[in-house]
Amino acid sequence: MQMDAGGHGSGRILGFPLEGFSFFQSMLLSLAAAFFTFFATTFIAIFALLAWNELGGHNVNFADTYRYVGFPAGVVVLLVALPYFGVLWVRAKVRK
Repeated sequence: MQMDAGGHGSGRILGFPLEGFSFFQSMLLSLAAAFFTFFATTFIAIFALLAWNELGGHNVNFADTYRYVGFPAGVVVLLVALPYFGVLWVRAKVRK
């Protein structure tokens, strides 16, 4: 947390400020976080399943990576990101 001249904390993640988002930007950031999480976890799960199938002689369907890893991870991040960015949006509206 960095402090601005008024003494209020201005949260930042990787240098990006976490305040002043519009409603549309908040929803877009929530969806983007869920989208990224879905694809990142699915990518990792596919390569883990590839190694499992090749090294262990198993025959697990790769569609299971979407169903049991990517989709639940994306939904969890969406359910966390929507309230988080929603609160940031409401807090910015209340301060104005």
